[in-house]
Amino acid sequence: MFLARVEGSVVATKKDPSMDGRKLLLVRPQLVDEKDPTKFRPGANTIVAVDSVGAGIGEMVLFCQGSSARLAPSLKDAPVDAVIIGIVDAVDVLGKQIYNAKQT
Repeated sequence: MFLARVEGSVVATKKDPSMDGRKLLLVRPQLVDEKDPTKFRPGANTIVAVDSVGAGIGEMVLFCQGSSARLAPSLKDAPVDAVIIGIVDAVDVLGKQIYNAKQT
């Protein structure tokens, strides 16, 4: 699993039929900064992920990739490589809270 921030949405009117009705979100992985572990730094890439939990733009989410993504409910036969599986409430690193959804 990985942490990411939802940066936007993706609309594709023509797609594989197994993807019909699925919300696609653009996420950017969030990494704990090596120089200052009290902060996140954004990853260099963005990823399109299927939203399975009702996430929204600006939220911190948990996502998984690869074969694990197809283990999410109703995605077994879908051509999915990334799926959002949770909305993050808080993150603690080295005993210090570096993210709290209620404070953003």
